[in-house]
Amino acid sequence: MKPLDLTIRLEWAVVAVAAIVFYASTGVSWWLFGVLILAPDLSMFGYLGGPRIGALTYNALHILVVPVLLLIAGYLSGHAVAIAVALIWIAHIAIDRALGYGLKLSTGFQDTHLGRIGR
Repeated sequence: MKPLDLTIRLEWAVVAVAAIVFYASTGVSWWLFGVLILAPDLSMFGYLGGPRIGALTYNALHILVVPVLLLIAGYLSGHAVAIAVALIWIAHIAIDRALGYGLKLSTGFQDTHLGRIGR
């Protein structure tokens, strides 16, 4: 693994740890964390419609824009569950990136913006 790749993975690992630490401060049950941590991966069912649709559905749930907006909305409204769900979602994305799973290209599930999975 190249030094830059390792740095990027470590950076995402830190984001994952931060999201989990902040989740602990919400007071929301760890059961919710356990139930939702893999929920974004349900988007892989989009691949039943082919690689283009699969990439669209996968990427829609694996970009930070929506969970960060949810986090902000939850914070501004004081809604602990919204904050907790956003942090779970962010943790999921960060763990994926730390493991080398990037946003998908329409050429196939193995092809990501971080390179080919399993290279």
